[in-house]
Amino acid sequence: MFVTDSPSPSSLLGQPCDHRALLTLPAREAHVPAARHFAADLLATWSVPSSERDSAVLIIDELAANAAQYGRERMTLLLVLDHGTLHIVVSDSGMAVERPRPDIAPDEHGRGTGIVQYLAQSTEIHQTRSGCEVRACLRCSA
Repeated sequence: MFVTDSPSPSSLLGQPCDHRALLTLPAREAHVPAARHFAADLLATWSVPSSERDSAVLIIDELAANAAQYGRERMTLLLVLDHGTLHIVVSDSGMAVERPRPDIAPDEHGRGTGIVQYLAQSTEIHQTRSGCEVRACLRCSA
């Protein structure tokens, strides 16, 4: 596991930001709770209000679960809080193509993306050279 947190590093676009943290874990479902708890604790430290923190943690939970399911080696969670916007970036070392899992009933699968799109102000999915990257932005009154 690799974690960094620095008060004023470069943001996603290379400009100064309020807060930034990075967590890298093996792409395994057993590590999704660690990503969720890391984010909840960190956002509380950053004084993100509880209702917005709850939405962010739910987004992170869904994106980390997808990264763990489809990633091959590792998943990375990047959180950037900048001028009232929380940028959530989850990347993995897998492909963007969703593969159905026969062990999960259809009515219990596939809702995560809809939840993320509902809670976030914007979402983007990018295929990178090393895998898939999903970005979600959430307004925060912190």
